[in-house]
Amino acid sequence: MAFRAAVITFPGSNCDRDMATALEAVSGTPALRMWHGDADLPGQLDLIALPGGFSYGDYLRSGAMAANSPIMRAVVAAATRGVPVLGVCNGFQVLTEARLLPGALLRNAGQRFICRTVGLTVENTGTLFTAGYTQGEHVRIPVAHHDGNFYADADTLDRIEGEGRVAFRYAESCNGSARDIAGVLSANGRVLGMMPHPERAIEPAAVAGLGGTDGRRLFESMLNQLVSA
Repeated sequence: MAFRAAVITFPGSNCDRDMATALEAVSGTPALRMWHGDADLPGQLDLIALPGGFSYGDYLRSGAMAANSPIMRAVVAAATRGVPVLGVCNGFQVLTEARLLPGALLRNAGQRFICRTVGLTVENTGTLFTAGYTQGEHVRIPVAHHDGNFYADADTLDRIEGEGRVAFRYAESCNGSARDIAGVLSANGRVLGMMPHPERAIEPAAVAGLGGTDGRRLFESMLNQLVSA
Protein backbone atom coordinates (compact mmCIF):
# COMPACT_ATOMS: atom_id res chain seq x y z
CA MET A 1 0.00 0.00 0.00
CA ALA A 2 1.41 3.42 -0.98
CA PHE A 3 2.29 5.85 1.79
CA ARG A 4 0.12 8.94 1.35
CA ALA A 5 1.51 12.14 2.90
CA ALA A 6 0.61 15.80 2.45
CA VAL A 7 3.06 18.70 2.92
CA ILE A 8 1.51 22.09 3.72
CA THR A 9 3.08 25.24 2.24
CA PHE A 10 2.47 28.65 3.80
CA PRO A 11 3.68 32.00 2.44
CA GLY A 12 7.24 32.10 3.76
CA SER A 13 7.77 28.32 4.04
CA ASN A 14 11.25 27.43 2.85
CA CYS A 15 11.64 23.79 3.86
CA ASP A 16 8.54 22.40 2.18
CA ARG A 17 10.50 21.01 -0.78
CA ASP A 18 13.04 19.44 1.60
CA MET A 19 10.22 17.77 3.53
CA ALA A 20 8.55 16.48 0.36
CA THR A 21 11.89 15.20 -0.94
CA ALA A 22 12.60 13.35 2.31
CA LEU A 23 9.17 11.73 2.35
CA GLU A 24 9.52 10.58 -1.24
CA ALA A 25 13.08 9.34 -0.71
CA VAL A 26 11.97 7.11 2.14
CA SER A 27 8.53 6.02 0.94
CA GLY A 28 9.04 5.98 -2.83
CA THR A 29 5.79 7.91 -3.25
CA PRO A 30 5.64 11.66 -4.03
CA ALA A 31 4.04 13.72 -1.28
CA LEU A 32 0.92 15.73 -2.03
CA ARG A 33 1.57 19.48 -1.97
CA MET A 34 -1.08 21.58 -0.29
CA TRP A 35 -1.39 25.39 -0.12
CA HIS A 36 -2.31 27.42 2.97
CA GLY A 37 -5.44 28.72 1.26
CA ASP A 38 -6.85 25.26 0.53
CA ALA A 39 -9.95 24.58 2.57
CA ASP A 40 -9.83 20.79 2.49
CA LEU A 41 -7.36 17.93 2.67
CA PRO A 42 -7.57 14.72 0.64
CA GLY A 43 -9.03 11.73 2.41
CA GLN A 44 -7.08 8.69 3.56
CA LEU A 45 -3.87 10.52 4.46
CA ASP A 46 -1.18 8.66 6.39
CA LEU A 47 0.63 11.84 7.46
CA ILE A 48 0.36 15.63 7.36
CA ALA A 49 3.66 17.53 7.51
CA LEU A 50 4.07 21.19 8.44
CA PRO A 51 7.54 22.30 7.28
CA GLY A 52 10.03 24.87 8.50
CA GLY A 53 10.39 28.43 7.32
CA PHE A 54 8.94 31.79 8.26
CA SER A 55 5.21 31.52 7.61
CA TYR A 56 3.68 34.92 6.91
CA GLY A 57 7.08 36.43 7.67
CA ASP A 58 6.71 35.51 11.38
CA TYR A 59 4.41 38.54 11.65
CA LEU A 60 2.84 38.94 15.12
CA ARG A 61 4.39 35.71 16.48
CA SER A 62 6.05 32.82 14.72
CA GLY A 63 3.28 30.53 13.47
CA ALA A 64 0.43 32.71 14.78
CA MET A 65 -1.01 33.72 11.42
CA ALA A 66 -0.41 30.33 9.82
CA ALA A 67 -2.38 28.68 12.65
CA ASN A 68 -5.42 30.65 11.47
CA SER A 69 -5.09 29.96 7.76
CA PRO A 70 -7.87 27.97 6.01
CA ILE A 71 -5.87 24.74 5.68
CA MET A 72 -5.24 24.57 9.44
CA ARG A 73 -8.93 24.06 10.15
CA ALA A 74 -8.67 20.89 8.08
CA VAL A 75 -5.38 19.93 9.77
CA VAL A 76 -6.88 20.31 13.24
CA ALA A 77 -9.93 18.27 12.22
CA ALA A 78 -7.70 15.54 10.77
CA ALA A 79 -5.50 15.47 13.87
CA THR A 80 -8.61 15.18 16.03
CA ARG A 81 -9.58 12.09 14.00
CA GLY A 82 -6.12 10.63 14.69
CA VAL A 83 -4.28 11.42 11.45
CA PRO A 84 -0.56 11.75 12.33
CA VAL A 85 0.90 15.25 12.05
CA LEU A 86 4.58 16.20 12.02
CA GLY A 87 5.58 19.84 12.53
CA VAL A 88 9.23 20.80 12.12
CA CYS A 89 10.68 24.15 13.24
CA ASN A 90 8.10 26.69 12.04
CA GLY A 91 5.70 23.75 11.81
CA PHE A 92 6.22 23.15 15.54
CA GLN A 93 5.45 26.81 16.19
CA VAL A 94 2.26 26.52 14.14
CA LEU A 95 1.18 23.42 16.10
CA THR A 96 1.53 25.22 19.44
CA GLU A 97 -0.34 28.26 18.11
CA ALA A 98 -3.11 25.94 16.84
CA ARG A 99 -3.24 24.32 20.31
CA LEU A 100 -2.47 20.90 18.94
CA LEU A 101 0.59 20.89 21.21
CA PRO A 102 1.22 22.56 24.58
CA GLY A 103 3.63 25.38 25.28
CA ALA A 104 5.10 28.07 23.07
CA LEU A 105 8.30 28.77 21.16
CA LEU A 106 10.02 31.95 22.32
CA ARG A 107 13.02 33.91 21.07
CA ASN A 108 16.26 31.99 21.55
CA ALA A 109 18.27 32.68 24.66
CA GLY A 110 20.98 35.06 23.56
CA GLN A 111 18.68 36.56 20.89
CA ARG A 112 20.58 34.93 18.04
CA PHE A 113 19.66 32.76 15.08
CA ILE A 114 21.13 29.27 15.56
CA CYS A 115 22.12 27.19 12.54
CA ARG A 116 24.21 24.09 13.25
CA THR A 117 23.99 20.37 13.88
CA VAL A 118 23.15 19.56 17.49
CA GLY A 119 23.12 16.48 19.66
CA LEU A 120 19.77 15.10 20.79
CA THR A 121 18.75 12.38 23.21
CA VAL A 122 15.83 10.16 22.23
CA GLU A 123 13.47 10.21 25.22
CA ASN A 124 10.53 8.07 24.09
CA THR A 125 10.65 5.26 21.53
CA GLY A 126 7.06 4.13 22.04
CA THR A 127 5.66 6.34 19.27
CA LEU A 128 5.17 5.95 15.54
CA PHE A 129 7.74 8.74 15.00
CA THR A 130 10.50 7.32 17.20
CA ALA A 131 10.13 3.54 17.15
CA GLY A 132 13.18 3.29 14.87
CA TYR A 133 15.48 4.67 17.57
CA THR A 134 16.61 3.17 20.87
CA GLN A 135 15.77 4.65 24.25
CA GLY A 136 18.42 7.15 25.33
CA GLU A 137 20.15 7.07 21.95
CA HIS A 138 22.28 10.07 21.06
CA VAL A 139 21.63 11.41 17.55
CA ARG A 140 22.73 14.48 15.61
CA ILE A 141 20.26 16.57 13.57
CA PRO A 142 20.55 20.16 12.25
CA VAL A 143 18.68 23.11 13.72
CA ALA A 144 18.04 26.50 12.11
CA HIS A 145 15.84 28.85 14.11
CA HIS A 146 15.53 32.16 15.90
CA ASP A 147 12.45 31.34 17.97
CA GLY A 148 13.04 27.80 19.19
CA ASN A 149 13.12 28.32 22.93
CA PHE A 150 10.40 25.96 24.19
CA TYR A 151 8.43 27.36 27.11
CA ALA A 152 5.62 26.01 29.25
CA ASP A 153 4.65 26.60 32.88
CA ALA A 154 5.95 24.20 35.51
CA ASP A 155 2.68 22.26 35.82
CA THR A 156 2.52 21.72 32.04
CA LEU A 157 6.17 20.65 31.95
CA ASP A 158 5.60 18.18 34.78
CA ARG A 159 2.54 16.79 33.01
CA ILE A 160 4.17 16.24 29.62
CA GLU A 161 7.24 14.75 31.30
CA GLY A 162 5.08 12.43 33.41
CA GLU A 163 3.03 11.35 30.38
CA GLY A 164 6.13 10.54 28.33
CA ARG A 165 5.41 13.26 25.81
CA VAL A 166 8.97 14.52 25.45
CA ALA A 167 10.22 12.86 22.28
CA PHE A 168 13.64 14.50 21.99
CA ARG A 169 15.82 16.50 24.34
CA TYR A 170 18.86 18.62 23.53
CA ALA A 171 22.01 16.82 24.68
CA GLU A 172 23.93 20.09 24.62
CA SER A 173 23.21 23.76 25.25
CA CYS A 174 21.12 25.10 22.38
CA ASN A 175 18.45 27.77 22.70
CA GLY A 176 17.34 27.98 26.33
CA SER A 177 14.42 25.56 26.00
CA ALA A 178 12.82 24.53 29.28
CA ARG A 179 14.32 21.24 30.46
CA ASP A 180 16.21 21.11 27.12
CA ILE A 181 13.05 19.93 25.36
CA ALA A 182 13.51 19.68 21.57
CA GLY A 183 10.43 17.70 20.55
CA VAL A 184 6.96 17.30 22.09
CA LEU A 185 4.13 14.85 21.46
CA SER A 186 0.37 15.25 21.73
CA ALA A 187 -1.52 13.36 24.41
CA ASN A 188 -2.32 10.52 21.96
CA GLY A 189 1.23 10.45 20.58
CA ARG A 190 0.11 11.10 17.00
CA VAL A 191 1.22 14.73 16.71
CA LEU A 192 4.92 15.57 16.99
CA GLY A 193 6.47 19.01 16.98
CA MET A 194 10.25 19.35 16.92
CA MET A 195 12.67 22.20 16.27
CA PRO A 196 15.50 20.11 14.70
CA HIS A 197 15.16 19.29 10.99
CA PRO A 198 15.11 15.51 10.37
CA GLU A 199 14.53 16.15 6.65
CA ARG A 200 18.05 17.62 6.51
CA ALA A 201 19.63 14.41 7.80
CA ILE A 202 18.46 11.66 5.46
CA GLU A 203 21.60 11.03 3.36
CA PRO A 204 25.11 9.83 4.27
CA ALA A 205 27.75 12.53 4.52
CA ALA A 206 29.11 13.50 1.11
CA VAL A 207 31.46 16.14 2.50
CA ALA A 208 33.26 15.98 5.83
CA GLY A 209 31.03 17.36 8.57
CA LEU A 210 27.89 17.50 6.41
CA GLY A 211 25.03 15.09 5.93
CA GLY A 212 23.95 12.19 8.13
CA THR A 213 21.11 9.72 8.41
CA ASP A 214 19.85 10.18 11.97
CA GLY A 215 16.80 12.04 10.67
CA ARG A 216 16.02 9.39 8.08
CA ARG A 217 15.08 6.90 10.77
CA LEU A 218 12.23 9.16 11.90
CA PHE A 219 10.69 8.94 8.43
CA GLU A 220 11.41 5.21 8.19
CA SER A 221 9.77 4.71 11.58
CA MET A 222 6.60 6.50 10.44
CA LEU A 223 6.51 4.50 7.22
CA ASN A 224 6.98 1.17 8.99
CA GLN A 225 4.46 1.92 11.72
CA LEU A 226 1.76 3.40 9.50
CA VAL A 227 1.94 1.09 6.48
CA SER A 228 2.04 -2.04 8.64
CA ALA A 229 -0.79 -0.83 10.90
